[in-house]
Amino acid sequence: MTEKMRIALSTESAAEVWGNNAVVSFGQDGAIVHAVGEDILSPVQQAARKLESQGIRKISLVGDNWDLESAWAFYQGLRGPKAGVEFEAPTLESSSLKDLNNRITAIDWVCQIINETAEEVGPQQLAVRAGEFIKSQAPSPEHVKYKIVSGADLLEHGWVGVHTVGRGSARKPAMLQLDYNPTGNADAEVFACIIGKGITFDSGGYSIKQSSFMDAMKADMGGAAMATGGLGLAIAQGLNKRVKLILCCAENMISSNAYKLGDIITYKNGVTVEVLNSDAEGRLVLADGLLYANKFNPTLTVDCATLTGSAKMALGNDYHALFSFDQSLADRCLVAANAENEGMWQLPLAEFHRNMLPSSFADLANVGAGQYSPGASTAAAFLSYFVDDYKNGWIHLDCSGTYRKGASDKWAVGATGMGVKTLSRILMDESSR
Repeated sequence: MTEKMRIALSTESAAEVWGNNAVVSFGQDGAIVHAVGEDILSPVQQAARKLESQGIRKISLVGDNWDLESAWAFYQGLRGPKAGVEFEAPTLESSSLKDLNNRITAIDWVCQIINETAEEVGPQQLAVRAGEFIKSQAPSPEHVKYKIVSGADLLEHGWVGVHTVGRGSARKPAMLQLDYNPTGNADAEVFACIIGKGITFDSGGYSIKQSSFMDAMKADMGGAAMATGGLGLAIAQGLNKRVKLILCCAENMISSNAYKLGDIITYKNGVTVEVLNSDAEGRLVLADGLLYANKFNPTLTVDCATLTGSAKMALGNDYHALFSFDQSLADRCLVAANAENEGMWQLPLAEFHRNMLPSSFADLANVGAGQYSPGASTAAAFLSYFVDDYKNGWIHLDCSGTYRKGASDKWAVGATGMGVKTLSRILMDESSR
């Protein structure tokens, strides 16, 4: 068995021989990570990337300087899409070690399912695996019940958005309806509904993407994965209130049965939507999830989606975009993201954005009009039409940072798991209010 490389952490600069601002040096006992200044987490994560890029993937963190956050930063930099990483945590207090292991369990699951191919993860596979993961995290399997509505059954229940987007694929679209209820009371109020966009592959439909934009579209279910991971982590951390997890899962493909531009969808609440762009499919499936959530009158509604290229153009891969009409809730979410050292930035969402989706044939179009339409904001505004009390208790997360097409000095290529810790903290913080 190959011995693990021992990695110590120092808050002093490396010797000049290792180069200016070196984050790693080597000695007889292994390697030393040099993290100098107020922000030590970035150089720790960078050091892990450097070591992994050199083929060093069997690691033992040693010494007294490691804590929960620095150990986690190192693990984030070390982990990549290929198997073979062996990580031995440093000596930590039992509570910190438990938190570290909970993070690894939840976020490894999220990254793995995002990185797998669309052949391996179809709509129903995503729904089943998410349900079983949440069940595995619960203190008792009896706390979790779920059902999956798929194929033509979606139409019988009125979930026309998920069905419309997914009907062009040979793989049936599906909606996961999961109930986490640790209270033991079947009539307990639902504290929160978490809705995830689970497009397991997005060709763009008849508004077809270019190959350079389509090659990463196995990751268009990143919002569903993040929603599942965030709830799973919160459960592991002791969430004791009832939560519904709703995943809207489909493949957006081209066929003789696929939906077309000009089609009109009539949703369960009576809102009609004209399809002017079949590549704006995420909002069409999320509408069903939000309508289902309305049934439970939750205190908190969060939807998670890799929804728009506009958000990614604005924020890149390093921040998720947050939208809300509830400014107090938005402020608390930003505080939660900052506490978890994860990037989140609020983009504008105002009442006038709701009037920027005109259709000559329906109540709404699924995309905004005009050359300079604020695409991320109008996408959020579209979703608001399917939230009963959209000005209170609802946040929309446009998850720009769930997946990276190229590696950076801190991140491997592929899924990042970013946002899972923030969503978990939001659930924990809001449940205690």
